[in-house]
Amino acid sequence: MKKIVRNSAKAIIILDNQLLTLKHIDAEGEWHALPGGGQRHGETLDEALRRECKEEVGVDIIVGKLRFIREYRAWKHEFWETEGEQHQVEFMFDCAILPGQEPNIGLVPDVGQIDIAWLPIHETQKFRLYPKVLSEQLTTADDALLKYLGDVN
Repeated sequence: MKKIVRNSAKAIIILDNQLLTLKHIDAEGEWHALPGGGQRHGETLDEALRRECKEEVGVDIIVGKLRFIREYRAWKHEFWETEGEQHQVEFMFDCAILPGQEPNIGLVPDVGQIDIAWLPIHETQKFRLYPKVLSEQLTTADDALLKYLGDVN
């Protein structure tokens, strides 16, 4: 099996102090993740993110500045049994929804996605939001600076 590092683009969409997330359910209950996903060969990160947001939350977006970079090596974290040797680098961008569009579950939802959810930005720690470090970073990090989060979950 060929081992590769996968690039992924994620959208940080905040509106009225609420964060747009993809809603999932597993054996432990509800959990949330940012919209976005894997970059295809030949796509820029911007193109990948716009495609993924259209697929997962049914909206066109404006991709803003890069805010966080995160690495994820599954074998170092809680999902190692199901994700094995996955190694992903996530590029998280501040984004905005184009005027007149309302997010909903898209026509090509993420695997396991059952809906979308808006989480109050100052209460995200009350939810299972992945990556976990995001809850703290969204409320404490200087959004003027790009921050490398490291290999975190």
